Amino acid sequence: MRKTIKNAIFTLLFLTLGTSTAFLIYLYFFAADDKDLSGEWVTYLDMTEQAAVTGLSWLQEIEAVSISLEDMGTYMQGLTIQVNMALEKTNRSEGIFNCKVSPESYEACNQAAYEAFAMAFEELVARRLHMAGYTGSTDKEAIEALISETFGMSTVSYLMSYGPALLPPLEELQAMYDGSGTYVIEDGILIRQFDSGAVSTKAEYYIRKDYNLILSGEAGAAASVPAGLFADDYPMIYTLKQSSK
Repeated sequence: MRKTIKNAIFTLLFLTLGTSTAFLIYLYFFAADDKDLSGEWVTYLDMTEQAAVTGLSWLQEIEAVSISLEDMGTYMQGLTIQVNMALEKTNRSEGIFNCKVSPESYEACNQAAYEAFAMAFEELVARRLHMAGYTGSTDKEAIEALISETFGMSTVSYLMSYGPALLPPLEELQAMYDGSGTYVIEDGILIRQFDSGAVSTKAEYYIRKDYNLILSGEAGAAASVPAGLFADDYPMIYTLKQSSK
């Protein structure tokens, strides 16, 4: 009887251990985990504050009518540049990547920034004319006509030609983000080794949450970021464009 019970216990333990081992093997090789970052990811660089501050500084330099950063914020809103990143897993925690700033998105953002800046500029021109005793019309169309007659071009064209650079150069952003190569995931850190592009290596802490990928806090050698443009620990939140699972 004792031998029978003992055999039954050993059999039960063996089956339990076998089941547990099989489950662990399944989790290790087949279960989805946050190490699979494969897919097309997209994020947006917010240029709104930089464009507003740059525009405001230029207006102050030419001694335009007083305007605050808050005022500039009413004109410049939602200025973003798209960055695309493709990740393809080739091993359990390794893969290849390609990252690229969208030139089309940059041009659209730049155009939108100057159109917003032109609105602020025209409003200030109208205020200055009133202060100078001008009695003619100062609505948008009239001010645009005056500027075109004075400078031989539209307000937007004038500001693009003779005003400040509201956005950092596309080449500067490309140097910071563009490139392709291989990646490896180690202890919650995404390490990208660039084969092309100005950057050699980026090591960033990452968090995968459903269709969001958050990269923040440089954990190793990375591109030098101009002071005041983007802090090293500024979180980059990528969204999965299409599920590859």
